[in-house]
Parts: sequence; structure tokens; C-alpha cells
Amino acid sequence: MNKLAAYDIVRNPVVTEKSTMASEYNQVVFDVAIDASKTEIKAAVEQLFSVKVKAVNTLVRKGKVKRFRGKVGTSAMTLRRPS
Repeated sequence: MNKLAAYDIVRNPVVTEKSTMASEYNQVVFDVAIDASKTEIKAAVEQLFSVKVKAVNTLVRKGKVKRFRGKVGTSAMTLRRPS
């Protein structure tokens, strides 16, 4: 896997109160591509950060219904990976 493909899988880190508390236990949280498998996520993180990944946990965060000027829309679904 080349570096650009790894960046396509691991999009950005998630900085929330919950992810900051997880970092105390050497865990990190990323937004990743919705179609990425756990093995692809593991390979991408190991390549980008030169670390050994023990486990990959994923969850799909559903998009919320939003309203703007009377129009109904949804925000995008994201896949989060707390590791």
C-alpha cells in the first residue's frame, strides 16, 4: 500500500473529550473511509505512524437530520475507528 492510499483510508483524527480520555490508554480515534475494512485500516495506520496496532474497533456514526431555511437535509455518515 502506498502512502497516498493510506491517507485515503485514514482521513483525519477525531479530537473530542472522549477521544482525549482514550489517549491516556494509548488509544487513538480517526475518521476513516466508510468502505474500509479493519485489515486495511490496520495496515494504513501501521504504515503512516510506524506503530504496531493491537486491535481495531470501528463504529458507523449515522448522519443527523438537519434543517436550514426550512429545507431538510442530512449530514454525511462517517466511520470512526477508536483503536
